[in-house]
Amino acid sequence: MTPTLRLAEELIARPSVSPDDAGCQALIAQRLAAAGFECTALPRGPQGAVVSNLWAVHRGKRPGPTVGLAGHTDVVPPGPDAAWATPPFVPSHRNGFLFGRGAADMKTSVAAMVVAAEEFVAAQPDHAGALAFLLTSDEESDAVDGTVRIVEWLQQRGQRLQACIVGEPTSVQRLGDTIKNGRRGSLSARLRVIGVQGHVAYPHLARNPVHIAAPLLAELAATRWDEGDAHFPPTTWQVSNLHAGTGAGNVIPGEAIVEFNFRFAPASTPQALQARVQEALARHGVEHEIAWTLGAEPFVTAPGSLSSALAQAVQAECGLAPELSTSGGTSDGRFIRRICEQVIEFGPVNASIHQANECVEVAAIEPLKNVYRRTLELLLA
Repeated sequence: MTPTLRLAEELIARPSVSPDDAGCQALIAQRLAAAGFECTALPRGPQGAVVSNLWAVHRGKRPGPTVGLAGHTDVVPPGPDAAWATPPFVPSHRNGFLFGRGAADMKTSVAAMVVAAEEFVAAQPDHAGALAFLLTSDEESDAVDGTVRIVEWLQQRGQRLQACIVGEPTSVQRLGDTIKNGRRGSLSARLRVIGVQGHVAYPHLARNPVHIAAPLLAELAATRWDEGDAHFPPTTWQVSNLHAGTGAGNVIPGEAIVEFNFRFAPASTPQALQARVQEALARHGVEHEIAWTLGAEPFVTAPGSLSSALAQAVQAECGLAPELSTSGGTSDGRFIRRICEQVIEFGPVNASIHQANECVEVAAIEPLKNVYRRTLELLLA
């Protein structure tokens, strides 16, 4: 068993359902401190004890960039045990795969980063620049006391990174086929369509909010919001929840609740999207209340030293040229981008993330660690 696999199993065995860290970061900090890193715990939340955050840095002896390795130690709930072939927090092996909650998202990446860092500083104690870790247990939950707080803490100290790898599971078919060099923005809304409740036999005495909302929703669903750009596909709009009714089959509801989300490219701004929705609401004569939530701004990292080094490392270890992509959901890269010019995400195959029987191919674990180590060598050796 390799050190990377052993550490991945140790982390998977800790039931760190977000925002509980279950001791993962203490274990990692102990190892990093033994390798010469300065470790700072930054707990956040009520009484400062709910969310675990860790900043760790190893400073070299020569001028150079500060390169970050970022990730999260929390996982989503495993769901019913009956859905799992083996217990979700008991690391198990079947058919060449390591199973357990967090195996792909993203405890294997964190383990690979830690071992890669240990190997790198042992071989290159006088490296250039600095190597830093940013870890949180609040990525899968609200993401309000996690990486964003580490970033704010660093901003207060005037500290920046020049490059950062986030260990999100980005690969699609095999390790190394995809690197994420950006993410779309996320804009959500809760729309309350106001009608008048009444008896279904006397619709002239009521005003059905579902009927009112239907033409509006059809229009929004058919709207082409933008054309995207060279890095991003066009903006999309999707209804995520629709609620109406009193529970009785003979009552016209008095209101309908519609929750929807934009995943938007930089070609559209949150303000412009909101304005277009408000214009449609007014044109359709919809009496309403609406509350907006901006979950994330889009970001993109242009090709540069980080993407070049990572691509070289992937080619050397995996034998293929990775594709740059901005697909998928949001990540903590959106926060790190505030203090870092180059943010790239790279990790194992993402096919099983958030599912029962989440897994990662064992044969891909050492190459993943080696990709991280080679990238550090190219940037800091």
